[in-house]
This record gives sequence, structure tokens and C-alpha cells, in this order.
Amino acid sequence: MKLENTWTVYRSRFVVRARQLTESLVFTDALGREHSGRPGDYLVESAEGLRCIRPQAQFENIYVALQESSSPTSRAGFAPVRIPEVQNLPRRLPAAVWTG
Repeated sequence: MKLENTWTVYRSRFVVRARQLTESLVFTDALGREHSGRPGDYLVESAEGLRCIRPQAQFENIYVALQESSSPTSRAGFAPVRIPEVQNLPRRLPAAVWTG
């Protein structure tokens, strides 16, 4: 199997790493499921380390590549995500009032 040497990070709702296949690949994952792909399909790895294969058209329709970051990476090469702080919010939201 010929794969590129580096992973590219992609995102949809979740951040994943993926490699585009250059030749056919068949494997069985840790849960006993068989995955198979052709050249052009993507080998996808989740943050938890689980791998699967996604067809090229499906993958490219769902995922968008993230730009490289110079920040330190966490486990499995994923950059930590920073959630901005929300300021000036009341501690308790007022109850909704129905006026209809």
C-alpha cells in the first residue's frame, strides 16, 4: 500500500486526519468490521484512533482541509481546540414569557 508520508487534518463536525489512497486497501478494524477502498478513497482516522475508509466523493463533499498550525499538538497529532470565553452573560437566564 502506498500512502503519502504525512497526514492532513480535515474537519466536518469532527476533526479527523486522512490520507488519500494510491492503491486498493482492505483491513479489519478493532471492532471486527471490514473496510475496503480504492485509489482516490480516503483512509480516515478519528481523534480516538479509529480508522475507516470513506469513498472519495463522499469524503470531499463532507470534509474541509484545515491549514497547518504551528501550535503544539495533543495526542495523535491533533491540535487542541480553544473555546472562546463568553463574557457578560447573566448567571441565570430569565424565564420565557408567553404573550400570545
